[in-house]
Amino acid sequence: MQSPRLGARGGDILSIEAVEKLVVAEESDDGFWRDSEDKPLPVSASDLERHAYCPLSWSLARKGKSGRGEAISAGREKHAEIHEKVRSFKEKQNQLKKALIIWSWWFTIVIIFISDAIIFTNITDSRTPVDIARYLTILAFIWLVVGLFAIYLPWRRWTGTSINNSNNFEDISSLEDTAITPTLEPFGFIGGWGQGGRVEAGLLMGATIFGLHAIGLMWADDKQQAGFILVTVAMFWTLLASWQLQRALLADSALEVARIDAGLEEDIDIAYSDDDATAGILIDEDTGLRGRPDQIVIVDGEFIPVEQKTGKVPDKPHKSHRMQLLAYLHLVESTTDRKPPYGVLRYGSENLHSIEWDESAKHSLFSAVKEVQRLMTEGGAERNHNRKGKCQSCSRRYACDSSLV
Repeated sequence: MQSPRLGARGGDILSIEAVEKLVVAEESDDGFWRDSEDKPLPVSASDLERHAYCPLSWSLARKGKSGRGEAISAGREKHAEIHEKVRSFKEKQNQLKKALIIWSWWFTIVIIFISDAIIFTNITDSRTPVDIARYLTILAFIWLVVGLFAIYLPWRRWTGTSINNSNNFEDISSLEDTAITPTLEPFGFIGGWGQGGRVEAGLLMGATIFGLHAIGLMWADDKQQAGFILVTVAMFWTLLASWQLQRALLADSALEVARIDAGLEEDIDIAYSDDDATAGILIDEDTGLRGRPDQIVIVDGEFIPVEQKTGKVPDKPHKSHRMQLLAYLHLVESTTDRKPPYGVLRYGSENLHSIEWDESAKHSLFSAVKEVQRLMTEGGAERNHNRKGKCQSCSRRYACDSSLV
């Protein structure tokens, strides 16, 4: 570590506790600053926000001077409240997905039984229903055994079948975004040792259908009676499917209430929500940039970062907030290999601003990252404005020796 600089800004001698902690790094050919292991210096999206607001505020934060004031506490509580509403929305969304999946499976069984009833009453094959039931029993047993083997043996790993490798997209997801995890095969899923995917679900579903057919046909003396039994079973499953559909409708109503409460627009899915505890940090190893956006929503198949801001609603987005959102836009792109067209700054429940993600925005972001890395290495952060109101609103004004108020 380099020796600390004293006598900064106007010749004032800084106290030992306020000495800025500099790091040893060098500027690389691409303009980013890297340490002795050739790793870029880590810069968070919050670093960029503080630096854009005032480099001194950022420097004080690096010296351990935390923000103070009622607005800080109120903001944290508001963010926690927002995340809880988003989490509730996602939970209701998963309940609806699960109810619809189960309903679709049961309705499929109804269609199969009715179709088989029509076939059985019209076929002229000499085999009796009991003969067919025996074949179906054997087939159901085979499918069941194969399905169980598929669940408890890592056959995908043995055969080299790797599914859902999506450029570390699992790092972007902090919410349970699958209705039935083993069936929908989440990103990184490889199956085996008690995990099942679509193949396993299909095998078990087939074993169930064959088994039910076999049980029904064992009671039949002729084909007409077999058809009657299959229709009866289909009616029973229709009642079950109707009950499940009712659950799906109730889940849909609860989802709509949760969506309105969370202030989300229709046809929006949530891929990520930051709760400061379990949400994964998005990291770009090439630039050192990292951070956790408030939310990442899916709009028309695109991942859109959303940054929620509490407190007074401005006439236009603050520069510091815009810089923070640009960091999240780059992190989403580098994590998913998909360029988001824009990001959203949200002030309150109704004031939304779309920030375009283009080459000009990327240039501004990278310039800011490089400047923060330079200050981390060389020091010398100074106030970059002459606005008393800005100093008055600064949460670290109590520790600043260059405040205008």
